[in-house]
Amino acid sequence: MSITTPTAAPATAAITAPGAVAGASKRGGGRALIAVFLAPTVIGLGLFSFIPIIASVVLAFFRWDIITAPQFVGLDNFVRAATNPTIRVSFLNTIGFVIVAVALQLAVALLLAVLVQSKMPTWLRAFFRSTLFFPLILSAASVSLVMAYLFNQEFGLVNQFLGLLGIGKVGWLTTGIGAKVVVLLVYVWQNFGFTFLLFLGGLAAVPQEVYEASSIDGATGWAQFRQITLPLISPTMLVATVMAIINALQIFDQPYVLTRGGPGDETRTAVMVIYESAFRQLDFGGASAIGIVLTLLIMLVTGIQFQLSKRFVFYG
Repeated sequence: MSITTPTAAPATAAITAPGAVAGASKRGGGRALIAVFLAPTVIGLGLFSFIPIIASVVLAFFRWDIITAPQFVGLDNFVRAATNPTIRVSFLNTIGFVIVAVALQLAVALLLAVLVQSKMPTWLRAFFRSTLFFPLILSAASVSLVMAYLFNQEFGLVNQFLGLLGIGKVGWLTTGIGAKVVVLLVYVWQNFGFTFLLFLGGLAAVPQEVYEASSIDGATGWAQFRQITLPLISPTMLVATVMAIINALQIFDQPYVLTRGGPGDETRTAVMVIYESAFRQLDFGGASAIGIVLTLLIMLVTGIQFQLSKRFVFYG
């Protein structure tokens, strides 16, 4: 008669099981903690970004004035936007402004960045960086309000200074050209600081050995700038241009505070028309349609820039 001994349970299972459970519990706790920290951001994006975007797209196909129930009108809001002369003028004003403002902003920022990056004491370089960036942190509305007083035709300091030079009072904000010039100058002055910092970073990344080697070959000044600096900072130039155009296409504060879009429609922009349609005329469907057109324009211009960058941007 044979007696069979029971097989003992593997000891390893008894040893590793608690560790596996503890590891799984720790991973689960870590994920829960990450979810807790991410929840406010996700909820904020949903409430203030994603839901308004979806609502705006849906609303573009309705006529709604808050008071009455929304009425489905199909593409009627887009047709009205395309045939409204004020909206056409505002988009043409915006495009013209973007061309001039972005070109001036990039030129001023690059020139100042090259000057600051040149040989000068560190403390002076830090001073210029802070000073030139300072306008960007100011409120656009408050800056525009101050500039409206400075360029006032009757008591503005600019006209008083011109009077000392024997020049008569200039209607800066009451003539088409004058208003456009003031809006352009105020916008560029307040927004070139960020582009300036981008160029400073791009210039700092250019190896000095490249300039030294080119100097040995006889290249100096403009030749170095054109053949070395511009190609090597072309990625920075692309980023600066894309961001400058996107921001300029959405200009609102400066023309609204300085001129209210006048005289006539000379300084009325696309975002101003969106604001007026929604909050003055209570045409939220029409405002949404104009906003979608502006968004598509921004996407189109940005896409064209990235396509052109394949030819003109040097990534080293």
